[in-house]
Amino acid sequence: MKTKYQQEFEKDRFAKNTGIILVDVVPGYAKAQLEISEAHHNAVGVVQGGALFTLADFCFAAASNSHGRVALAIDAEISFFKAVSSGVLTAVAKEISLNGKLGTYLVEITNEEGDCIAHFKGTVYRKKDTYNF
Repeated sequence: MKTKYQQEFEKDRFAKNTGIILVDVVPGYAKAQLEISEAHHNAVGVVQGGALFTLADFCFAAASNSHGRVALAIDAEISFFKAVSSGVLTAVAKEISLNGKLGTYLVEITNEEGDCIAHFKGTVYRKKDTYNF
């Protein structure tokens, strides 16, 4: 059964339009998946870097907002390691640092064979605002 937080976060319209599914979220951790379609391909027939970034960024957002405080990205970077053109990609975000105002997260994107496709690191600013759901 999905938590209220999961249900609310799944309303992210951009992620929904790209086909991203939020699989799991607990404080400081999130997991999301994307089934690759031709709509995710670039001109040479592999997944476009922006699609990979969107998957990682969504997972990062879910993990960083999982403590109930509004968290907004202030820095994000991604490295691409392997091109893919089909299958299901899984992103896992893990919190590596958290304090009153900042949180840092690592996201790894893997394919179905467990190969690392991309690695993402992001930092958020944690506002005082909380979620009301």
